[in-house]
Amino acid sequence: MQDSPRSFDISLAGLGWADWLRAADEIVEADGHVETLGPDHAAVFYEDKPILLVTFETHNGLASLSQAAHPIGWTLVKALGWSHLSVIAREDSWFRDRHIYGYFDRLADDGFFDEFDQVIFYGAGACGYAAAAFSVAAPGARVLALHPQATLDPRVTEWDDRFTHMRRTAFDDRYGYAPDMLDAAERAVVIYDPEVRLDAMHAALFTRPNVMKFRMRFLGEQLERDLMGMGVLLRILAQFSADRLDRRALARLYRARHTHVPYLKQVLARLEQDERLYLTALWSQCILRRTPGPRFRRASRAAYAVAEEQGLAMPPRAVE
Repeated sequence: MQDSPRSFDISLAGLGWADWLRAADEIVEADGHVETLGPDHAAVFYEDKPILLVTFETHNGLASLSQAAHPIGWTLVKALGWSHLSVIAREDSWFRDRHIYGYFDRLADDGFFDEFDQVIFYGAGACGYAAAAFSVAAPGARVLALHPQATLDPRVTEWDDRFTHMRRTAFDDRYGYAPDMLDAAERAVVIYDPEVRLDAMHAALFTRPNVMKFRMRFLGEQLERDLMGMGVLLRILAQFSADRLDRRALARLYRARHTHVPYLKQVLARLEQDERLYLTALWSQCILRRTPGPRFRRASRAAYAVAEEQGLAMPPRAVE
């Protein structure tokens, strides 16, 4: 990859849609391009072969994962020398837009994806849906999707009441039903939290011979943010590219949750919700031995107090 310390250090935080696109165009300069796809979508391409990462993101979501409001793929561009194509939506649209269909049609017809040794599609949630759906334009690609929706067609997923505003959007035309679009992929990995019931139901629809599903409990609907916070997401993508991503590898990477405070708090909240006093105290005490935390200290004291009132046996209290 060519050195680009100036361009990739420029912050795009706080920029509106049009200004963000103009600034991104200046960053990729001669090594890529920015192309608007109708009024609400755009494609940002940066070339540095031989591996192409195709990500789907939203303009508002960029700032939640990057202080500089950069596409997630730019981190890989800097670290691994990959090429990157980011398809960005102004807001959540599930990328159901004829301009995007036409763009991927053109890329496929022009043999764009054939120029790379490997193509990986990535996205989370609505963007995970798009990563799976549009991967069909690059047969033989790999797909990593975090808690993706399979479709929002109410005839198939009327049980998902989170996105009722999308029910008039067509999901039965081109690039429509995401699980079917994965038939052309070499391999796909779907990661989700089974505690989020609707995400688990969507994940079940992705059951295919070439799809590996992996459960990451207690990360909730912010799976992408937490994997970034644990420093795991980019390692997952790198191992996926290197043919080293299997269940054992994912399990090893997921051990990072043991020191990830949001995960620790999620487990604690579940134990408190289920009124499991013994396990609440045990969990809190275990964490307090490693690091101070007011949330866990309060939970521990409350659990011991209630257990004492009820005359229940509890684990030894090692930390006050």
